[in-house]
Amino acid sequence: MNTYFLIAARDMIFSSKQIFVQSQASLIATHLEETFEALTIDDDVHRVVVQLDVAGITHIVITDAEGVALYDPSGISVRADFPSGHVTRAIEGFDVFYAQFSEGSFASSAFTPVVSRGATIGAVFVHDVDMEQGALLIDMQTTLRNISFIVAIFSVIVVVLLLLSVMRRVTSIIKAIKSVREGQYGYHIKMSGSDELALLGDEFNSLTNRLRDTDEVRRRFVADASHELRTPLASIRLLSDSILQNTGIERETVQEFISDIGHEAERLARTTEKLMSLTRLDSDVMYENSRVDMRDAVVATLRMLKPLAESRGLTLYSELGDGCYILATDDAVHQVVFNLVENAIKYNKPDGSVTVRLRVEEGTVVVLTVDDRGVGVPDADLPYIFDRFYRVDKARSREAGGSGLGLSIVWDTVRELHGKITVKRRAGGGMRFQVRFALQTED
Repeated sequence: MNTYFLIAARDMIFSSKQIFVQSQASLIATHLEETFEALTIDDDVHRVVVQLDVAGITHIVITDAEGVALYDPSGISVRADFPSGHVTRAIEGFDVFYAQFSEGSFASSAFTPVVSRGATIGAVFVHDVDMEQGALLIDMQTTLRNISFIVAIFSVIVVVLLLLSVMRRVTSIIKAIKSVREGQYGYHIKMSGSDELALLGDEFNSLTNRLRDTDEVRRRFVADASHELRTPLASIRLLSDSILQNTGIERETVQEFISDIGHEAERLARTTEKLMSLTRLDSDVMYENSRVDMRDAVVATLRMLKPLAESRGLTLYSELGDGCYILATDDAVHQVVFNLVENAIKYNKPDGSVTVRLRVEEGTVVVLTVDDRGVGVPDADLPYIFDRFYRVDKARSREAGGSGLGLSIVWDTVRELHGKITVKRRAGGGMRFQVRFALQTED
């Protein structure tokens, strides 16, 4: 900016000087052209110049057609002090302007030919040295330099303050990261403003909230899993100790205890298998999906669960459509269908029923619907039924042999397959679970 203003001011002064010296040189040349037909050393050139009373000019030199000085009161040498080409071009009939700024002054020179009857008879050289304009430009340069120095110092101070502010906020973020790394998931950053660092602080706080929630879920999951595994193990140990410590126990009682031990072992195996299924779903292991017919999975599942339904006095109904293909794995489809139907059987009323429907809607969606006539789930519990180890009635769930993991497996599996699951209470009693998958057409 300093350079621009100084150059602009200099060019403006040069322009004004050019107009001034060229106008003075033209004035002198015009009077000489009107007075003389030829310029010689005998001509009274001095008288003409004095009569003109040219003011504001430092030097005036008049030469003949050969470049010889006819009027030179200051005694300067035009050819020695200035580029000789300027004088030559003036004698050849061209107007020449020459200017420079050095040592705090403006020096401006104009060379104008003197023409009489179409022939050049000489040249007029006007030279002006302006110290005042030069001093003004130097003062402007000094003022701009001082202003620039002050602005530079102020800018450095502002930049240092900004850097300190940024570093202080970055340091607080680093401190927060270290705290979270040490396990303080509830640590929050207090970051004011609306800039990028403030947004980073908000995102960090959101991340720590999620980490805290995830940690709480993990702790609860471990506690619930430990409890679920400890209960059948404690029962098995109690029953086995009873057999070992009572030497005179009757055979029928021993068989009853062994049968109970078998039931508890099966319960332990089911819980372990479901925990392994959830572990596989939580891992990043990707399985290669293929085109699977859900109708085959539903038929196989109903055949497998029919004895369980009959033992509880339930009736299984099915309405299965054709062409219900989805992109999945056989095991994933089996997990979804088996857990939904098993859940409907276990939490049904005596002499109730379970209805399974499978159809294609609008030619793009495969819909699996499982209806039961059970006691249903209270509205307050509906948002939590897919949580791990969640039970609406813990005593009844244990009696039915539930682990609280089946619906969690269904939820995670459906999510992995990019499907959607909904649940609602039926008007006639019981629950309706509905799963939707994208229809997979043939390649």
